Amino acid sequence: MSSMLAPAAAPAPRPTLKTWLMAARPKTLTAALVPVMVGTALAFGLGVGRWLPALAALVGAMFIQVGTNLTNDYFDFKKGADTEERVGPRRVTQSGLIAPETVLASALACFGLAVLTGVYLVGVGGWPIVAIGVASVLSGYAYTGGPYPLAYHGLGDVFVFVFFGLVAVPGTFYVQALTVSPAAWSAAVPVGAIGTALLVVNNLRDAATDVKAGKRTLVVRWGTPAGKVEYALLLALAYATPLVMWALDQASPGVFLAWLSAPLAVPLLRQVWGQRGAALNPTLGGTARLQLVFGVLFSVGLWWR
Repeated sequence: MSSMLAPAAAPAPRPTLKTWLMAARPKTLTAALVPVMVGTALAFGLGVGRWLPALAALVGAMFIQVGTNLTNDYFDFKKGADTEERVGPRRVTQSGLIAPETVLASALACFGLAVLTGVYLVGVGGWPIVAIGVASVLSGYAYTGGPYPLAYHGLGDVFVFVFFGLVAVPGTFYVQALTVSPAAWSAAVPVGAIGTALLVVNNLRDAATDVKAGKRTLVVRWGTPAGKVEYALLLALAYATPLVMWALDQASPGVFLAWLSAPLAVPLLRQVWGQRGAALNPTLGGTARLQLVFGVLFSVGLWWR
């Protein structure tokens, strides 16, 4: 009778450091680094910068980003978005490298560490930081988890633009200055735009498997041509912002340093318009590099008054 029983599933191997790094998705961490860098550069440029709150904001943002990545890894596998047909980088849950329950527990631990970091920032900035922190953690989990996963209802783009741009940059500025300069809101726009462009490439690449999984991203809802237009418009918005900030006297001419990153953007636009599926993997990495280079140059320009 025992011979008729189905064999038990093999347990996941013991995770290694390399496996955990794969799960954390280091290439996506620019989305957490750049907003803090830009908000901090602006604060120091205006003479209100403080290193300890800036560092705490960076640590908290990193934990939220990794927690979100792990949550995505877990729920995309559970919901059938990550399968053997996946054309993107290997995912640890789908590939069996780390047990699903371990991935989810690690995600929750990262969110918990972000909250602990936020306790210090609440002491610095008061109740507004509570609102920002709670909203950021809950949204990070709800991106693919919970009863109404944002990414599965076409709200991922809005989430990224808001939380990695309009929340992260002014929030970083606020914990140092205890106020928000109009320039902080302007500086948040290109950060959120390029961060969202990164997501658009991901959604263009995964469009075929997302359709099968019922993941209704904007690319799935509107079609790949609209996704390509969205990518181009987001980059245009990012590169227009330095000119607007200079015209509004929110920044010195140094802000135009960000335009030196434009040669990196041109081939990415060509790739988005001409490639599909797995061929967009280099475009994803290239957009992350663009985000970092633009962010560094933009930050130098904001600091340089």
